[in-house]
Amino acid sequence: MPFDYKKEYKEFYMPKNKPSIVTVPPMNFIAVCGGGDPNTEDGAYKQAIGLLYGIAYTIKMSKKSDHQIEGYFDYVVPPLEGFWWQDGVEGIDYTHKESFQWISVIRLPDFVTKADFDWAVAEATRKKKTDFSKVEFFTCDEGLCVQCMHIGSYDDEPATVALMHEYMESQGYVLDITNQRLHHEIYLSDARKVAPEKLKTVIRHPIKKV
Repeated sequence: MPFDYKKEYKEFYMPKNKPSIVTVPPMNFIAVCGGGDPNTEDGAYKQAIGLLYGIAYTIKMSKKSDHQIEGYFDYVVPPLEGFWWQDGVEGIDYTHKESFQWISVIRLPDFVTKADFDWAVAEATRKKKTDFSKVEFFTCDEGLCVQCMHIGSYDDEPATVALMHEYMESQGYVLDITNQRLHHEIYLSDARKVAPEKLKTVIRHPIKKV
């Protein structure tokens, strides 16, 4: 059976739909940075997702190539994630999606080195005749966070965020969103195939002790 990060690390990918405190270890990602409304047809966000999956599957299928990655084991490609912010806005203003800034990411298995990543970018560029120059190797150390499973439309996230902040404050923490520590979402549902009211999204915010 391929290793499935969602099942093996349920504390990070499958929290309950009530807030909890978690310490997230450093992780490496495939990343593309951009800005603008993620719902724009053929916009920058949707193009970024195509680039991410192009590299993700090149690495996953490397076992069939001449580039044998040391320590490789078969795995399920982890879910799409995103870090979000808006310049000059505290929190997230869902009514102005055009001002979103984002880092769209897919987690890398720990055995993938920067050299393996660089090989994958070159290999995907050669095979798919596509420009992957926007794709980056990105390391994130989130540390202490409050998180919750949000079930429903992305536009309804503020209600879940309010519950998270209420819980965090009751436990003696305050929000710690900075230029390095951002609003984080993990997408467990495919929005093209799942009704908005059934979408499952992990929402995570960085916090610190008062």
